[in-house]
Amino acid sequence: MLYALLCYNSEEAVFSWTKEQDDMVMARLGVVHERLAMQNKLGPSLRLMPTTAATTLRKNADPPLIIDGPFAETKEQLLGFYVIDCDDLEEALGVARDLAAANPGGAYEIRPLLLFLPGTLPEGAAAG
Repeated sequence: MLYALLCYNSEEAVFSWTKEQDDMVMARLGVVHERLAMQNKLGPSLRLMPTTAATTLRKNADPPLIIDGPFAETKEQLLGFYVIDCDDLEEALGVARDLAAANPGGAYEIRPLLLFLPGTLPEGAAAG
């Protein structure tokens, strides 16, 4: 099953790291990445630009409102994500624990993914 691991942390803290601090965290994460890649468990993993680079489309206005910046002000921001292929939630939690040990602070949100293919329904879904 595919899982998304959404990486949350304080943007202010992460983007204030020195190059050396960032390189050290990325090297520790690289160990986990390599292991997952060798097991064919690692899909796309992306680091997002800061929320100051974000644009939000608020669809509850007519016409929809486009604004600069993140959707909401929060203590922690979504800074990146992984797509991993695991047998079950326990395995996905193990991957999240390994990543958390390599990356200080924040949280990992784990969500099962459904593959969206226009014109088809996910396995087990009923037409509504």
